[in-house]
Amino acid sequence: MGLVKEFKDFAMRGNVMDMAVGVIIGGAFGKIVSSLVDDIIMPLVGKATGGIDFTNLFINLGSEHYDTLAAAKEAGAAVFAYGNFIQNIVDFLIIAFCIFLMIKGINKVAKKKEEAPAAPPAPTKDQELLTEIRDLLKNQK
Repeated sequence: MGLVKEFKDFAMRGNVMDMAVGVIIGGAFGKIVSSLVDDIIMPLVGKATGGIDFTNLFINLGSEHYDTLAAAKEAGAAVFAYGNFIQNIVDFLIIAFCIFLMIKGINKVAKKKEEAPAAPPAPTKDQELLTEIRDLLKNQK
């Protein structure tokens, strides 16, 4: 029974729950970034490079000729599919840049909160005594 209690304590700690939320949000964010890359950026890159589809770039290591990577793989040919690698590098760079911008924005907001004026410090004992003396002198008149 002690093992179950230990596990429950571990699973319910704040940092584990925060991490779980981060993983879930990260998964959703990954889908958004993948869509950004696949549906918006890569078509623009393809247009700029003359319609090159990076995922279809490959070197056939055999003697047969194949028009597409899919055809070569279907035939069981040995291929060096460097296009997928290029695509994954582009995906990584875009994801890293998006995370950089997100963290930069969070840090900017956190910095603004730090710069907010702090409450004035409480009066010292001497100041409190002087204020009391002043008030007593005002009341004597």
